[in-house]
Amino acid sequence: MPSTLDRTDRALLAALQDNARLTVSELADQVSLTTSPCWRRVKLLEDNGYITGYQAILSPKSLGFGVTAFVSIMMDSHTKDMALAFEQRLLEIPEIVACHNISGRYDFLLEILARDLESFGEFTREVLQRLPGVKEIYSSFSYKAVKERRVIPVSEKHI
Repeated sequence: MPSTLDRTDRALLAALQDNARLTVSELADQVSLTTSPCWRRVKLLEDNGYITGYQAILSPKSLGFGVTAFVSIMMDSHTKDMALAFEQRLLEIPEIVACHNISGRYDFLLEILARDLESFGEFTREVLQRLPGVKEIYSSFSYKAVKERRVIPVSEKHI
């Protein structure tokens, strides 16, 4: 991995983060490179772990998900095996769109999508309460997303 990213690397990361559908030619124009060096730099950024993938940003609302819940989970056991079983099970549940192992009173913070409050209640009873090692569940609901896109700062002052 390069020890530091130069201005061109940061410009490439910012441009791709804004629009990953840019062609190599369009990307090269944006960062003042020709196509071959641009492609090589992007490939290096991928190979060195700065770019870990590309994906479309979907609209939960358009797809019928009217509820976004943030669910705090407290575990009744903190053994390695229990944590691994819990985490592995989470990976299999598509309604859980994000999960963080956190500090503080709770052990995990989940972001969950549901069609409506009734289906979220059923999901809590049928799925969340049956996860391995769950002791306590606390749910909060989003009224609206103020900042939804996850954009990683790539300016020189941040890196």
